[in-house]
Amino acid sequence: MRLGFFDGNPSKAIYGKLGPKDVCTSEHQEMAREAARQGIVLLKNSKGSLPLSPTAIKTLAVIGPNANVTKTMIGNYEGTPCKYTTPLQGLTALVTTTYLPGCSNVACGTAQIDEAKKIAAAADATVLIVGIDQSIEAEGRDRVSIQLPGQQPLLITEVAKASKGNVILVVMSGGGFDISFAKNDDKITSILWVGYPGEAGGAAIADVIFGFYNPTGRLPMTWYPQSYVDKVPMTNMNMRPDPATGYPGRTYRFYTGETVYTFGDGLSYTQFNHHLVQAPKSVSIPIEEGHSCHSSKCKSVDAVQESCQNLAFDIHLRVNNAGNMSGSHTVFLFSSPPSVHNSPQKHLLGFEKVFVTAKAEALVRFKVDVCKDLSIVDELGTRKVALGLHVLHVGSLKHSLNVRI
Repeated sequence: MRLGFFDGNPSKAIYGKLGPKDVCTSEHQEMAREAARQGIVLLKNSKGSLPLSPTAIKTLAVIGPNANVTKTMIGNYEGTPCKYTTPLQGLTALVTTTYLPGCSNVACGTAQIDEAKKIAAAADATVLIVGIDQSIEAEGRDRVSIQLPGQQPLLITEVAKASKGNVILVVMSGGGFDISFAKNDDKITSILWVGYPGEAGGAAIADVIFGFYNPTGRLPMTWYPQSYVDKVPMTNMNMRPDPATGYPGRTYRFYTGETVYTFGDGLSYTQFNHHLVQAPKSVSIPIEEGHSCHSSKCKSVDAVQESCQNLAFDIHLRVNNAGNMSGSHTVFLFSSPPSVHNSPQKHLLGFEKVFVTAKAEALVRFKVDVCKDLSIVDELGTRKVALGLHVLHVGSLKHSLNVRI
């Protein structure tokens, strides 16, 4: 419809002059690279690890079954790429590399441990690019394990032991992993999750590793330990935990058990601090005169049109970039409601991405609609606003808000 195919001759319509010259333009290719950069999540970064210096690193060992892949990077529901830049190509464009796939494929039945250790021991730093592809996760192909397949964990651990410099673990996948072993290994100094980063993924990975781009990505889902998979039947869609059966619940809203990484996790090469500028301490919900909550104590009130109209407030936050590197920062506003009606432990009200130059600050504003954002659903599926203390939080910053009638 938008192309004008149903409005007479499409060549006379607004997009009628588009042709092969408009495919794969330099702007489009740059957009692919920028999208990949923005999607990279820095999960771990020991002091002095990333970014690497392209002048200080004389040789870089690049190891792993996803280090030189092409089609893996575009995932599924994909278009035809203009051209691919593999991780190996992206890194080799900046420094001298030595490369070893380490496994013949992502299933990694047998890893090339000795050869991998040898090149890691000789290089100034090591980048391990691991993960999975559509032979393991795809439509109609569910994983039964959330650990890295085959001998990938062994390859990672042995290479990290042998490496003389920093070890950067890059995970390429759609879903999350139990990579507790790598998170807790001091020899693995940094971890990046890159999703399936598209045709320019390799260039974007190199941009982040060598500090030409300050990572801004955040995890879109919680990464659970393998034990979680054993407790959660795929057929059980309940969000809330059930102590009677040991069912742990699902998502950051209800799951209270151990996690490997949590929804919204993601580090930067700089330090961002939040300061509350404006937020109310209490909000009153108007209810009609004869309402039962006037005479007896209520835990919640129905989120109905009469009470909810124009019931909103603003929250203003100052975001300060205390570090030496400019970058974007995603501000998540969460709310923890009072413990009524099996309410979630917290839920996301909104998020804003803001670019802040080094040593500068920016103002971020949220508009909170009380009935939409602070409501919960009771046991019968009715939307209610919980009365009492709601805690709004951004990072480590907390603000209490009393909701009353």
